Amino acid sequence: MAKLSAFADEVTDDFNGQVEYLVSENIKYIEPRFVNKKNIMDLSKSEQAEARKIIRSNGLKVSAIGSPMGKVRLNEPFEPHLDKFKRAIDLAIFFETPYIRIFSYYPPDGEKIENYRGRVLERLAAQADLLSGIDVTMVHENEAGIYGHTAQNCADIIKAVGSPKIRLVYDPANFVWGEKITDNMESCWPLMKPYIVHIHIKDWKLGSKDTGSIPGQGDAQIKELLAELAAMNYDGCLTMEPHLKAGGQFGGSTGPELFSRAVEVVREIAYEVGLSL
Repeated sequence: MAKLSAFADEVTDDFNGQVEYLVSENIKYIEPRFVNKKNIMDLSKSEQAEARKIIRSNGLKVSAIGSPMGKVRLNEPFEPHLDKFKRAIDLAIFFETPYIRIFSYYPPDGEKIENYRGRVLERLAAQADLLSGIDVTMVHENEAGIYGHTAQNCADIIKAVGSPKIRLVYDPANFVWGEKITDNMESCWPLMKPYIVHIHIKDWKLGSKDTGSIPGQGDAQIKELLAELAAMNYDGCLTMEPHLKAGGQFGGSTGPELFSRAVEVVREIAYEVGLSL
């Protein structure tokens, strides 16, 4: 049975409000990214403890740490970023989640990321090494501008790093927005499928600049994706990230009314294609 999760900072900045909203929608998981307008990676120990208390007291679990790891340029020093990744590991352990969401780096300004494959893989391998012996896996999200902007490069990362500590997040809307692909279930999914353990639900209309679509109304083939997940008995999380009011490099906005509509539609489509949520 698949599980519904959410980037609830798209609903409200207030973390109590985020959790209360998910409870009201009968969503059992949260993917914390911004807590009271503060990135999850920047919380103090007391803020972490308070966030965990709110999550636990409302009966929720954490689907993944919604970190921005890997959203830096490759000409920036790696050691500070690797130290920050160690904090992400601590957060995953503290919040009792198996996953840390990551990205695969931007090139230096004005350069092509494909020219930096070796450096990207070195960094990701170093991160994977830190997870040895720890029950946590980093999950890479496909996104525009980074090395993993294409399905081919995402699969290349997994095969080249060669570690069970790195797997893939599938975000179909990012292929529409970043790569102008509208047949992602035919051209992207097959390449990534063997390594996918996590799904983001966001739809996008080709040509839209910074606003997503109600799931199933864009070009990201959401219905086809949910049908495929039903066929393979997917039992991981589907994390809602609709971006229905705005989307940006580190997050987005949707608001409670539109978010509820997106959740309702996803549940309807899931029921139609036989995916248990």
